[in-house]
Amino acid sequence: MDTAIQSKINAWLNGNFDADTKEEIRQLQKKSPDELADAFYKDLEFGTGGLRGIMGVGTNRMNKYTVGMATQGYANYLKLCFPGGVKVAIAHDSRNNSRFFAETAAHVFAANGIKVFLFEDLRPTPELSFAIRHLKCQGGVVCTASHNPKEYNGYKAYWDDGSQLVPPHDKNVIKEVQKIASVDDVKWSGEEKNITIIGKELDKAYMEMVKGLSVYPEIIAKHHSLRIVYTPIHGTGIKLMPAVLEKFGFDNLHIVEEQSVPDGNFPTVVYPNPEESEAMSLGLKLAEKLDADILCGTDPDADRIAIGVKDLHGKWVLMNGNQTAVLAFNYLIEARKTKGIAKPNDMVITTIVTTPMINEIATKNKVACYHVLTGFKWIADLIRQKEGKENYIIGGEESFGLMIGDKIRDKDGISAVALLCEMAAYEKEKGRSLFEKMIDLYVQYGFYKEKLISITKKGMDGQQQIAAMMEAYRKNPPASINGSPVLKLLDYEMQKGKNPETGEEWNIDLPKSNVLQFILKDGTSISARPSGTEPKIKFYFSVNTKLNKAADFEKVNEQLEEKIKAVIGDMKL
Repeated sequence: MDTAIQSKINAWLNGNFDADTKEEIRQLQKKSPDELADAFYKDLEFGTGGLRGIMGVGTNRMNKYTVGMATQGYANYLKLCFPGGVKVAIAHDSRNNSRFFAETAAHVFAANGIKVFLFEDLRPTPELSFAIRHLKCQGGVVCTASHNPKEYNGYKAYWDDGSQLVPPHDKNVIKEVQKIASVDDVKWSGEEKNITIIGKELDKAYMEMVKGLSVYPEIIAKHHSLRIVYTPIHGTGIKLMPAVLEKFGFDNLHIVEEQSVPDGNFPTVVYPNPEESEAMSLGLKLAEKLDADILCGTDPDADRIAIGVKDLHGKWVLMNGNQTAVLAFNYLIEARKTKGIAKPNDMVITTIVTTPMINEIATKNKVACYHVLTGFKWIADLIRQKEGKENYIIGGEESFGLMIGDKIRDKDGISAVALLCEMAAYEKEKGRSLFEKMIDLYVQYGFYKEKLISITKKGMDGQQQIAAMMEAYRKNPPASINGSPVLKLLDYEMQKGKNPETGEEWNIDLPKSNVLQFILKDGTSISARPSGTEPKIKFYFSVNTKLNKAADFEKVNEQLEEKIKAVIGDMKL
């Protein structure tokens, strides 16, 4: 065993850690020394979003002690920023140990003289964002690992506007957390009177807010029996989704029974991620059996969504994140305009790796469309900057997330499902499905098709291989890809844009991010984005062409699919 690792293990065996923790370490010493080494070889990093990792004993795991130390650092920073008094809200999802971690954080905050609002039971992450704003808190925490496998848990930190941390607070909190050198630096308990349990009243206020997002309640009244299939994938969505849909006016909801009970073991799926067709397979079967109008699913903390619809042949298919976002953005722009409630200063926000089709729709409807870095904290940050000047309607990104209205500042699967069901009713009133609406939008605005591929470089030098790949693209960018010249090279790390043909350069007014984009003459865009925490790099591809009539959809769809394959082949990925 490496001496540095052994030193950390000894510190836990001899320090102020509970007996069960010490016994688990001893058992690992006997039975699984490699696993023990992995649990202690580094400290679980508190990143710009908080903590996320495998649960277990050790400095590199999610456990009472890593959560407590992170909370102490975050509490110290909140008290520095808000000397007049601090309030925080805390929520958690259905994962194993989520309640325990939430209560651990609550006790540490309380012991530091901070007023805590702790949800009585599991709740969707978006309700936590809403609660922070509703209760006028200075911060908040949700214990979740989103759609990661069952072995994982996490800890997301929020600021006073209900968004996740952005500069300078993200880096400043990290510094304060890093100052907590020992569990002895943590105030673990005392002052429990500072903890207030919340629940039903917040649910009511949140659901009222979501109901207020409805544009066409009269159409829902007409199509109240819309056949909706919903799966919470063993997560928190079951707490509010049925009640929200009922509040909207829908009365024909069918829940996927096998996935209806919150369960951190996620027994019916490999990954509890609605992006994965496997996670939605039970929902697809039920939707087909019932001849439903729409299938909806949310991930364990109910911030991500996926929808399924029937294609032109009556086969059930899942829409991808870009398609779902296009439908939602277009609906709010189109429906508000038709109903006469659109405002001249309406704006929408998308991200740099999300389909350009959203920009096309917004531009042609004379609605301002802004592009930010990947992550809803950046959408929230721009809303903050534009507050009082422009009217935010909707934001979203390709990774199956939408944020509708400005009463919350994180992605919200609950309100997204409700509005997507309203959209299905709106289109049914016109005699078409959401799939047919998507094709109509392709005819109107251009046929955009996207694909995401993720490459993992395994081994100890995986991160270095990916860094070398990005460096090669920076030093020797391709002059053309798949026969089309590169018109724009956008380097978000250097905050520079360049036209390789003319030599023209310009600044990119966004925070630094290790992302490269190639915009080609034929309208193709390719984005390369390495993970900051894993030896993984994502490539986002978007191609487009005209679709003259709906009848040509399948032929043109195949042509665009072949074009994406050719681009990927030319880049040798």
